[in-house]
Formats: sequence, structure tokens, C-alpha cells
Amino acid sequence: MNVVAPGVDLYREYRRTRDPRLRAQIVDQHVGLVRHLARRYVNRGAELDDLEQVAFWGLLQAIERFDPEHGTRFAAFATPTIVGSLKRHFRDRRWSVGVPRSVQENYLRLREAREDLTHELGRRPSTAEVARWTGLSEAQVLEARKAGNSFRPLALDVPIEGHSPIDEVLPRSCPELQQAEDRGLAESLVARLPEREQRIVWLRFRQELSQSEIAERVGISQMHVSRLLAQSLRTMRRGLATAI
Repeated sequence: MNVVAPGVDLYREYRRTRDPRLRAQIVDQHVGLVRHLARRYVNRGAELDDLEQVAFWGLLQAIERFDPEHGTRFAAFATPTIVGSLKRHFRDRRWSVGVPRSVQENYLRLREAREDLTHELGRRPSTAEVARWTGLSEAQVLEARKAGNSFRPLALDVPIEGHSPIDEVLPRSCPELQQAEDRGLAESLVARLPEREQRIVWLRFRQELSQSEIAERVGISQMHVSRLLAQSLRTMRRGLATAI
């Protein structure tokens, strides 16, 4: 028996009331999606039951964070959140035993800083420059860099524990799902930005306006637009790092 009356938006009602019965309804409606995404990661050294638990946790996170007022479909929002939970599950398992969580997090900050600074400076940054950028000490940067040697992403073209390579295991026949994942991930990252930054990103990358045109529309200087775009992209890159 439905908890929500006909014609009432389930997601808006849950956001308003946080009624656990409504949350259970949303979960029930997306069991198939959760199991489909979990099955994509079988044969990577984890049991399907464990993967489904991780995927359901991602679904619950998506339910709590979803804002229907942004106009994004829930499935498009939930898919990258679930996939991100699954990928983090494997990412965390790939560190050598004994690497503290704080050092792992510093390594991810270090990796992001190197990319940003290399782009900005046109060369590889020094340890001191990375330290200033991240707010870490030089000793912490060196420790994180050393810890990075204990981190090895799973190769996509080699067998795992006697199974086929991952790129042969994962399905290739669902481009619509991949597009939904990519679109949903982008939408979810943009949705986390402040409202003005969301508008600027939309005008720049969806309507393809120049920075001067955006400045005129938003009522700020072109330099301010440039700074906000750079800030938004950094924020989205950090969000992407946690999702992959």
C-alpha cells in the first residue's frame, strides 16, 4: 500500500518530512538499479552480496542528498552516487596495509594540487609550492608522495584472480546507462555549487557564452567570472576525485 497519496511527488514529500516509510518506498523502486550497478563490479575480488550492500549505501546517500528542486531526475542523480560508492570501495582496498587514512587523503590532495599547479605554472611544481597550495607541511607532502607508491590502481587489461580482464567483464552494450552516469555525475557535481556558480557554469558550458557575456548577464566583472569558474572547476574536480 502506497504511503504517498496519488499525485504527490514522493521525493519532495520525503525531503519535507524525512519519513522513513517514504525512504523505504524510494529504495524499493530502485532495487533493480542498485543490483544492476553492483553486478558490473563482480569478478574484481569482492562478493556480490558485499557489492550490493555498498551500492545500497550509495542509494541511501543519494536519497538524503537529492533535491528535486534542481530539476534533475533522481535516477540520474543516484547512479553516479552509487557508482562512486562502489569505486571508493575498491579504491580503499587498493592501499597497502598500514597506510593511515589521513595520509591517503593527503595523497589525493597532493595529486589534485600537482595537476592544478602544473596547469597553472606550465611545469611540475616544487614540494614547497605544493605544500603552500594544499596547506600541508613539506614533510606531509613528502610522506603523502611516498605513500603514493603503495597505491596501485587495478589495471583494466590484466586478469584478476584467474578471471577475465575487467574490460571484458564489464558490459559494453549499454551506452545509454554510461551516458546517464556521465550526465548524472556532472549534474550532481554542479548541484553542489553555490547558486551563482551553478548559473555561471551553466552559461559557460551549456549555453557556451564567453566570459565577457557571462559577466554582463550576471552583473560582475570578467575577472570575477574567471575566478569563480576556476573555483567551481576545482570544487568539481575534488568531487570527482571522491567519485572515482
